[in-house]
Amino acid sequence: MKVRTILIMLAVSLSMQSVYAQLTTTPVCPVFTVDVLEGTINEKLDCRSTAGEVKKVFPCFTDVVEETGGAGCGGVFYKDKGISFFTERNYIEINEKFKGKLIPALLGTNRTGLFKLLGNPKIKDPAWDAFTTKFGILILYYDKAGNINKLQLSNKSTDSIKLCE
Repeated sequence: MKVRTILIMLAVSLSMQSVYAQLTTTPVCPVFTVDVLEGTINEKLDCRSTAGEVKKVFPCFTDVVEETGGAGCGGVFYKDKGISFFTERNYIEINEKFKGKLIPALLGTNRTGLFKLLGNPKIKDPAWDAFTTKFGILILYYDKAGNINKLQLSNKSTDSIKLCE
């Protein structure tokens, strides 16, 4: 009888451990607030932030690619929120799926109204413009109607930036 009781207690104990192992919490992120003119996110991060710093402020990432020493595209990615931190190449990308607050609200804005806010672009292309900023460079991409559908912020210059595909 004692052996049977011990075996039952052992079985219950092991089954309880597997139940506890299945319980995990979902990381919750604060709202992403991007100040495009200052080049900051939530006044804590910028283009120079490390992957560790980004993950600490925003723990709800969907993917992390380890850095390779400058040759790759390592970073922290929030695909469900429309923002990616390419920490290895020192730039941040925001796409049309962005879920957060953009200051000023540039996504969807037509390129014809940007001169008052940003001045003349340093480089102009039919599909994108690159503006010099106080933190480095702001690259704006346009859809066929001329509306902004993607932004890239970097501390690099137009001559030294290397973007990922």
